[in-house]
Amino acid sequence: MRLTQRIYLVGGGELGFGMSSDPDCHIYAVETGTGLALVDAGTGLNIESILANLRFDGLDPERLRWLFLTHAHADHAGGAAAFRERFDVEVIASTEAAAYLRAGDEEKISLPVAKRGGVYPASYSFRACEVAHELCDGETYRAGEAEFRAYTTPGHCSGMLSFLIEDAGRKCLFSGDTVFHGGKILISNIWDCSLTEYAASLRKLAALNVDALLPGHLAIALSGGSRHIRRANDSMERFALPPNIL
Repeated sequence: MRLTQRIYLVGGGELGFGMSSDPDCHIYAVETGTGLALVDAGTGLNIESILANLRFDGLDPERLRWLFLTHAHADHAGGAAAFRERFDVEVIASTEAAAYLRAGDEEKISLPVAKRGGVYPASYSFRACEVAHELCDGETYRAGEAEFRAYTTPGHCSGMLSFLIEDAGRKCLFSGDTVFHGGKILISNIWDCSLTEYAASLRKLAALNVDALLPGHLAIALSGGSRHIRRANDSMERFALPPNIL
């Protein structure tokens, strides 16, 4: 599903458009001119549906070269190992997320908690994956003609990155699970969810003045993206909580 000149939506589960496995986050593809970059990888339960969506949009999966991960939760990073093995993609993540990925650390990504909550099948396991590049706050990574600027945005969990790119003069933000359409957020009962960090992350993103808000789940805003971010930030600034997506 083409969203902008460069960006396509090629996956997503029941908290989205039903394009791939039910637990999957939104999975985006970016045409960089010299290859394709994915933003997030889904669970890995069925990457064939994601590849079929790429082909439907006229994108050749053999051109996949990069995988940018917003964080290490299984619905976003569980498919990283499969994409790396099959297409030799370079995996890019934060330092914290990279450590969890390399170790296949199911406790650090709160997978047992999510399984008990019925998010994933009981038989699901998280596969370890090597990470080629670690990004810190404000760092950029050039993938072909596209430059991804990373912002550390913890709160929902540790190691969260949001990625900003420019597409035909428009600022497009991949916000992962930090902020969603309608000014919603995602607070969960997991070890690394922090309201204090969440507030700081929303304040940071509210200052970016983005056009498109491309979150990890639910609706997408192709214009007026900052309106949704500011709504969440304004709630936090008033000592209130924005609505939670769950």
